[in-house]
Amino acid sequence: MTQSQLWLTLVVGLLVAGLLYALQPILTPFFVGMGLAYLADPFADRLEARGWSRTVSAALVFLVLIVVVVALLIGLIPLLVKQVQTLIQLLPVMEHWFNAALLPWLQANLNIDLKSMQLELVSDGLSAEWKQAGGAISKLVKYATQSTMGLVSALGSMALVPIVAFYLLRDFDLLTARTKALLPLKAQPIVAKWANDSNEVIAAFFRGQLMVMVSLAIIYALGLSFVGLNYALIIGVVAGLASIVPYLGFVVGIGSALLVAVFQFDSYWSIALVVLVFTIGQLVESFILTPMFVGDRIGLHPVAVIFAIMAGGQLFGFVGILLALPVAAVLMVALRHLHAGYVNSALYGEQGPE
Repeated sequence: MTQSQLWLTLVVGLLVAGLLYALQPILTPFFVGMGLAYLADPFADRLEARGWSRTVSAALVFLVLIVVVVALLIGLIPLLVKQVQTLIQLLPVMEHWFNAALLPWLQANLNIDLKSMQLELVSDGLSAEWKQAGGAISKLVKYATQSTMGLVSALGSMALVPIVAFYLLRDFDLLTARTKALLPLKAQPIVAKWANDSNEVIAAFFRGQLMVMVSLAIIYALGLSFVGLNYALIIGVVAGLASIVPYLGFVVGIGSALLVAVFQFDSYWSIALVVLVFTIGQLVESFILTPMFVGDRIGLHPVAVIFAIMAGGQLFGFVGILLALPVAAVLMVALRHLHAGYVNSALYGEQGPE
């Protein structure tokens, strides 16, 4: 690559980044649809290989996807809403325990100066927020119905997702071929190599990580239900979703489960069973789920995953979170190729490593 080509690539990259930053409020449904089309493309390819047209294959894949999503929503949403409502009713009890039990115990046993730490202010703030939490859902619904434009915009964004996803899935191979045809002929082999490597990394991560998240959500929800913990479903689902960030699902899940267990159970045995559920889940994830569904093909270090998600959210909000891991995977592939080129170049030495 010549110096002029390098500068051109840099300028184009900066322009694209600036454009994404400026358009981020409207990009979410497009990137969600793009992600769905990307994940569904292998299934459509298999149907197409069996003689189905691309349009029929895409429609069939989306029909199955819609049926699965609707079934999950019908089954899970009422249960989740009911558990959230009962959890909101528990918040004042937790506030009373915080003031009457936890703070005095800390002061008596750890010699903590509550005034110097201003824990009273924290408690008062939590109490005020908890007293208002009961009407949070009704206020949200009221605001959404009053703000017609905001409601229309939200519904429009949701409606765009399946439309964008369907058309991208239908034309996925065509768009890929046309994008490749735009590249200079000399650059096509190396870009194709980089694209294939990036595709393997991204596909392995997202499809594998999705299976890990769903499996953990089921394990945590069933395990906590077996123990008899209240809000087992919502805690299990949240812990499973949070597992996209290494160890975050375990921390969030066991923290919220123990908090509920302290108020619900009178024996240490039940609390120990809650800890056992998350311990088993973490062991299953580390030794069975991750090696089975993700394996060593990703190469993304857990610290790199955490940093990528935080950096993406800081720079581009929710759109940045959606793009963080794909961009990190592509950068990792690029760094591998650059490293291989460097160690085999004259700059590194006369001869590459043996």
